[in-house]
Amino acid sequence: MARLRERYRTEVAGALRQRFGYTNPMQVPRVEKVVINMRVADALADQRHLDKAVEELTLISGQRPVITRARRSIAAFKLRAGNPIGCKVTLRGERMYEFLDKLFNISLPRIKDFKGLSSRSLDGRGGMNIGIREQLIFPEIEYDKVDKIRGMDISIVTTARTDEEAAELLRLMGLPMREAAPVGGAA
Repeated sequence: MARLRERYRTEVAGALRQRFGYTNPMQVPRVEKVVINMRVADALADQRHLDKAVEELTLISGQRPVITRARRSIAAFKLRAGNPIGCKVTLRGERMYEFLDKLFNISLPRIKDFKGLSSRSLDGRGGMNIGIREQLIFPEIEYDKVDKIRGMDISIVTTARTDEEAAELLRLMGLPMREAAPVGGAA
């Protein structure tokens, strides 16, 4: 069983029930899924860039991604509807908890000058979106084999109804969050 799932069951769920006063155990927020999306603009010129991105995302997530295609044509970008433009993977269950454990404890602390994620990354409906500039922060990626630096978007979807509940859930699970700035701009 994933270490993070066990932590959720033993510590996090009880702490959330106490803090928010849930009467029913099903009210306690939990992480539903994690979606990792990688855009590959160079895929229009050369298909190998997309193949490399799929290979790297497979290493990072432990699951084969699906190719995403353009929904409509945009002449200014020389883009036609149906062209492959990226890849994404949706993680649930055991793989999701393993990925989150690796993200919170290994990958995010590897970012230079990292002080924690801002609460502005929350979307207002209990989800969190994280933008990563380079795939090199993940331990599975070998620096020598990287042909191009690629970023990715990681969306953590929870059952929380508010940002406050989602922030507390993720903080208790180990996500490094930045402390909120004091009101009034005092330095």
